[in-house]
Amino acid sequence: MNAEERMTWLIRALQDETPEYKAYKIPSDFDGQWNLLRSLLNIRPPEPASQEFLNIQDELLKELTAKKGIVNCRDLKSVGRNQKLYLWQGDITVLKCDAIVNAANNQLLGCFIPCHNCIDNIIHTMSGVQLRLACHEIMRRQGYLERTGTAKITPGYNLPAQYVIHTVGPIVDGMLLKQHKDLLSSCYRACLDLAAENNLKSVAFCCISTGVFRFPKQKAAEIAVETVEKYLAENKNNSIQQVIFNVFSDDNFDIYYNLLK
Repeated sequence: MNAEERMTWLIRALQDETPEYKAYKIPSDFDGQWNLLRSLLNIRPPEPASQEFLNIQDELLKELTAKKGIVNCRDLKSVGRNQKLYLWQGDITVLKCDAIVNAANNQLLGCFIPCHNCIDNIIHTMSGVQLRLACHEIMRRQGYLERTGTAKITPGYNLPAQYVIHTVGPIVDGMLLKQHKDLLSSCYRACLDLAAENNLKSVAFCCISTGVFRFPKQKAAEIAVETVEKYLAENKNNSIQQVIFNVFSDDNFDIYYNLLK
């Protein structure tokens, strides 16, 4: 199968699971097919899939990621005064490192909004349906919603990263409070604790809470850099050798660059 044939097969399989979506005609163009497939993947509940489905899905996702261009964290250069801190602008789902951090919601199941442009949606899409099921199992065993400022770790499945660390950042609804700042700092510490506990050497952070959770970007970056620097200084003997601040927009790049230089 080529990529389009895999997409068509997966779309039909997902439509068979949910007959109400069979009315959606499969587009003839590649982008249209991908958008429909991604939408169906985004709304799929955390349920097991057949091995055939997983094999075809995994081949497709790995091929799409390879076409975007995998970036090895070992090829990045550190920024500024701290040789363990790195800044990289791009799509976090192509970054090959030990773990990437996902800005999750408290259900920890990924974003169910079709083709939503949040990092939670993008990571779950490119990782595959296995990730939502793994998160569901964590939440089922836990028995309650994930608390803000905490984190959980799962495999990365079809991502170049070996693991995904999921953390729930604070939601800022109105004035920025000390509680918001403390919880955001806790997110970074919780992620670093999990990385160290799993003997990981490299971890890439997204800009936690600065999207739909509305945490001011400048202050969030200040907290991120300060918390990570303090953690590394206080835990010099752990496994972590490389912390990457991953940004997507130019304004976030400038903010982090000025803090790190």
